[in-house]
Amino acid sequence: MRRVLLPLLLIILFSLNAQAETYRISGKATYADNTPVALEYVFVECEPGLIDCYQYRGTKAITDTYGYFILTLDVDAEEDDLDIRLSLRGENVTHTIDISKHQNSSDNQVNQNIQLEQNPPPSGVFMGFGCVIVLFTLVFISVILKTGRRLSTKQGRLEFMGYKQAKQLQCPTCNQMVLQHELVMHLIVEHDMEAFDAGQLTGKVMRRTWSEEE
Repeated sequence: MRRVLLPLLLIILFSLNAQAETYRISGKATYADNTPVALEYVFVECEPGLIDCYQYRGTKAITDTYGYFILTLDVDAEEDDLDIRLSLRGENVTHTIDISKHQNSSDNQVNQNIQLEQNPPPSGVFMGFGCVIVLFTLVFISVILKTGRRLSTKQGRLEFMGYKQAKQLQCPTCNQMVLQHELVMHLIVEHDMEAFDAGQLTGKVMRRTWSEEE
């Protein structure tokens, strides 16, 4: 019994393989502006209710940098004239399997180009470059506004030309604000202090400001 079943199974297996044929779909995928769709997958989809197509569903091929792709299927003779959908970036193109055309082709391939209705997505390089330009523009405007505010005041214009207002200190005796380099003279003239004592007191006030700055 085994001697009979084994040859029978081999005959059935070889007959099934003989019926199947390698079917290649080649083409070029482009966007609406004719630029190539690079490095994107082309999927086989089926029309709703078309059961004969389900065995090819999910078969895919990736496009090269120029948009070219080759999709390989194993089709049977009874699947001639079967409609399948080639899906790319959410858009579908119907392809009808034509076994005779495939057999008569010189390169054993059936051509099926895909032209999308959508335009290519913006390049990440250009988007990054655009963000840099926007950021630079905002910083430039901020600097211009800040400089304009400084130049609108007399003190700001003097600082812009290199003149900086002298630091003021609070007199420890009368609490009046006095320029730092005039505090010693102020203590001597206004408060009748000795020069040595006025210098020491001024030094204490200055050291207090240094500790506050630190």
